[in-house]
Amino acid sequence: MGSIKVVELFAGVGGFRIGLQRASDRFSVVWSNQWEPGTKRQPASEIYAARFGHQGHSNADIATVHAKEIPKHDLLVGGFPCQDYSVARTLKQAEGLAGKKGVLWWEIHRILKAHTPGHVLLENVDRLLKSPSTQRGRDFAVMLASLADLGYVVEWRVINAADYGMPQRRRRVFILGHHKSTAIGKQMLKLKNAETWLLEDGIFADAFRATAKSTLCTFELKGDLADITQRFNHDKRSAKSPFLSTGLLVSRTVHTMDVKPSYAGTFTTLGEILLPSKDVPKTFFVPATKVRGWKYLKGGKKELRTNASNGFSYKYSEGAMAFPDPLDKPSRTIVTGEGGSGPSRFKHVVRTPEGKLRRLTPVELERLNMFPDDHTAGASDARRAFFMGNALVTGIVERIGSVLQARLK
Repeated sequence: MGSIKVVELFAGVGGFRIGLQRASDRFSVVWSNQWEPGTKRQPASEIYAARFGHQGHSNADIATVHAKEIPKHDLLVGGFPCQDYSVARTLKQAEGLAGKKGVLWWEIHRILKAHTPGHVLLENVDRLLKSPSTQRGRDFAVMLASLADLGYVVEWRVINAADYGMPQRRRRVFILGHHKSTAIGKQMLKLKNAETWLLEDGIFADAFRATAKSTLCTFELKGDLADITQRFNHDKRSAKSPFLSTGLLVSRTVHTMDVKPSYAGTFTTLGEILLPSKDVPKTFFVPATKVRGWKYLKGGKKELRTNASNGFSYKYSEGAMAFPDPLDKPSRTIVTGEGGSGPSRFKHVVRTPEGKLRRLTPVELERLNMFPDDHTAGASDARRAFFMGNALVTGIVERIGSVLQARLK
């Protein structure tokens, strides 16, 4: 069996790479790119190179990287920011694509067009399926149509890691494309029953078992990309996106449905990943003088607030959050602002066996994303927390990679 050559874009600190290499030693990352705009220091890229080596790693704005600089590969992977993916025609060249937004998606598109790898695996927030708010689902429709036009058939699934035994409640959409020239692509082009693929035969169906929650919906993506930008779900009164939690795109035909997880294995809780109190630095414990501030931010509120800039008063309300976080369940989603000692509504706080309150350490945040302990060591605690807020749960990629490499035999 040959190796599966991988290119990792928007690599962060290497979540895709960790998951794939755990799945199989057949996966070989031949090139990677990580670039953080607007800053001279590149700490994520530094961590990536420190863990995996500098060879084949690029720390340059991907828009400046010529496609010829990227080696041939079988699988392109990446977790890219959720932006505006719309396109618009120029008046002089109606067939062209101009005014492109969501630049990072179009960089992926550019590389796929130049290299046509057999497979592509992408990750994003599940909000992508229903953005923007004025044209629910338009951005995803543009993405799918552009992949179809490059010759890819596509499957997607919204996956909450905690639903499959992993230690964090983190919902993300995973998008897996197969070129029509590959064995999997040819198989999908001949599908007689899309629902069977989504529930039984597909890559996601194999890796993450689920049962139907709704009936299958089928529709076409019509027109060029500019048409889709302008017309897709253009009625602003429409409250819902047509893209549901799992689906297929075959030759511009969309098949989609809602599913619910079907998992009978063990579950990992927040309490199981915690370090012993003796191994936690004192700076992570909440001083008694600060507990009141934490309780206020975590608690429910109904109060009158005033805008300092214009004097406008308004009623503000929000529900209460668990404080401290329960240890017998998977954790809440890690956010990029998890670091720092100041009180926050969204940071995790746990109670130790000794009755003290404390924040989560960088190692514990790494464990929630199923990274190796101290993978991000060398950066500041706040930066390490930021990395994990941006990262994915590597166990998801591992399970997808395991099924994918088995199919590629």
